[in-house]
Amino acid sequence: MTPRKQYYETIANTLIDKMKPRGIDAYYVSDSKEALDFIKNMLTPGASVSFGGSATLKEIGFHDFITHSADYQVFDRTTATTPEEKRKMYQEIVGCDYFFMSSNAITLDGELVNIDGYGNRVACLIAGPQQVVIVAGMNKIVPDVDSAIARVRNIAAPPNTIRLNKNTPCASTGRCGNCLSDDCICCQTVITRKSSIPNRIQVILVGETLGF
Repeated sequence: MTPRKQYYETIANTLIDKMKPRGIDAYYVSDSKEALDFIKNMLTPGASVSFGGSATLKEIGFHDFITHSADYQVFDRTTATTPEEKRKMYQEIVGCDYFFMSSNAITLDGELVNIDGYGNRVACLIAGPQQVVIVAGMNKIVPDVDSAIARVRNIAAPPNTIRLNKNTPCASTGRCGNCLSDDCICCQTVITRKSSIPNRIQVILVGETLGF
């Protein structure tokens, strides 16, 4: 095991202990393949599954796996085109068995920090789906909430705005402009310090750099 991998595992074990009293289950896997295998073993055949927009999920191969599987009922919001279809799709997503996402940042005390544009992802994190599964690379770990918010605004948001073709100050300068642009993707800030339903939220920590 390399020193970096050993460090990741040490931090992950600390986080796992910190999340337990918060009602959040956490696990550590060494790489993307193990993360995807963990997910495959977790899912119940026939379950309804949905997911938020996430570079991390794409990088570990989750999107290819879930969208090509006939074992689950998959609700993919990107397939909805009309306002009516989007509204119906959202209703299905909120009631699904498993909702997958990443977290923009995780503090060393085990708090989840997420900032959204429309808020559909954080809404499902807060309430609705029976199980929320968060997959996060160890690059998402930060000391505290202030560091987490700074990370989202200055490290995660700029490349995300480029990925989404948004016209925001951070897309052109690479740093947060604290904007109120029509294209702003930093509209909703959610800090999850505890799961009100014990073990509803599960976090898979991956010993790699994943996502933004």
